[in-house]
Amino acid sequence: MICKKFLLSALVGSAFLLGACGDDNPNSPDNPTPSSALTPLPTSSSAIDPGPTSSPTPTSSTPAPASSAIAPVVYPQLAPVANMDVAMNHYLNWRSFHYTTEEQEMAVYPSLAVDFSYVFPAAFTYDPVNNPLGGVGRVIWQNQASGYYRDYCYVEDATAVNWRARACTVSEGIGYGMLLAYFNLDDETFRRLWNYTKGFRAYANRRLMPWITESFYWRKVDESSATDADEDIATALILMYYRTGQEMYLQDALTFVSAIWDLEVNPTTLLLYSGDEGIWKKANPTYNLSYFSPVALRLFAMVDPSHDWMGVLNAMYTYMQNVQAMGTGVFPDWSDATGNAVNPPNESAGKNEKTYTWYTFNKESVRIPWRIAWDYYWFQDPRAATILTQLNQFISTRAKNNPDDAALSVYYSWNLAIGPDNTKGTTVPSHWYGAWCVTGIVDNPTWLSLCTNGVNAKTLSNTGSSYFPDILLSMYSALLNGLFIRPF
Repeated sequence: MICKKFLLSALVGSAFLLGACGDDNPNSPDNPTPSSALTPLPTSSSAIDPGPTSSPTPTSSTPAPASSAIAPVVYPQLAPVANMDVAMNHYLNWRSFHYTTEEQEMAVYPSLAVDFSYVFPAAFTYDPVNNPLGGVGRVIWQNQASGYYRDYCYVEDATAVNWRARACTVSEGIGYGMLLAYFNLDDETFRRLWNYTKGFRAYANRRLMPWITESFYWRKVDESSATDADEDIATALILMYYRTGQEMYLQDALTFVSAIWDLEVNPTTLLLYSGDEGIWKKANPTYNLSYFSPVALRLFAMVDPSHDWMGVLNAMYTYMQNVQAMGTGVFPDWSDATGNAVNPPNESAGKNEKTYTWYTFNKESVRIPWRIAWDYYWFQDPRAATILTQLNQFISTRAKNNPDDAALSVYYSWNLAIGPDNTKGTTVPSHWYGAWCVTGIVDNPTWLSLCTNGVNAKTLSNTGSSYFPDILLSMYSALLNGLFIRPF
């Protein structure tokens, strides 16, 4: 997800940095007029290419798909109560509320639907005979009834009141959705989400996915990128290539991979920038460790041997271990080049001392355990084991080895000298529960069994404001219940 980005002010041409992570409602301090609001209606769709903006050719060293003789993986032990059916039900419940298709949305937003064809012309239309790979879908972001993005995400003539404030999609949700669809063998949803990225990338003439878009509509909101989403989309495409052997997935994955290298990797340190815009690339960059996907980097190295992706992986692991060692054992949401917690330049982590979240294990860091546990589950990297073990020792000590303890509800400080722990209540959010649960995968089987039972007993909220917890609960459930099956 995406504590991201910024819009260019049409008034002064400078960046007003805005947050939109998880359950936030971003607000701009100056409420500038976004430049995209001045974008005229396109006059023709004839120049729109439904495919990616570039298609690198795989090299001869590109690995063969899963059908070749690649040794099977040996997975670490999950909890005895792991149940794939539960994870699949979580996914189906998530999809029923947080996912929609272009066809369905034509009836929801009639004022927008008349212009859907500008981004998604006839080449995207699903036809079981003539175009079985067509069709478009999106993951719905949450209510934006106020704040900076309200004008894009709120559609007055929506046919259902609860849809009026939910017209936006964020690239993070598309990446998560593609991964969930992949692991649940839901090829149609996967294809439709992939087509969503192709349409908007072609319309924007970009190799990377714009981080926020409006329904299936032509109006541009913010075309800057989000590194975590780009990694996840590319990862999903590479995994689908390995499962099916179809080159079209690999070709588009390489479009992302090459652009990520060019635009989202610090060429000096090999650390991952938070996005492609200059605000993330200053002399002392601000990094987000929840954007570090070790599995993604390993897959990139497999399909793109021309770039030093393992160097990026090693640099990120070293940086992550340094940040963890410098603090209490948890991670801050944002940190600088020296590894210290820092307030990011986009106001996504609060605007004053009463609302700051940047130095705590919070709405960004809650995704770190999933990414690191995934690497441990597939590749047993000892660095992943060390990081997860330290996190589990931190929380299990405070919770007395009981994952149902209220200790899991605390937003812990990375450094108490900077600011205190933040206790908002005693109820543990579902995605928080999943994050702390998966830390026990290395060497705390009692914890893992108890909390896997807890995850499996949870239901999704499926409300206009539950986008972030519901999609992360579905992801943690898929990992804990054994749906993360390696295709090679």
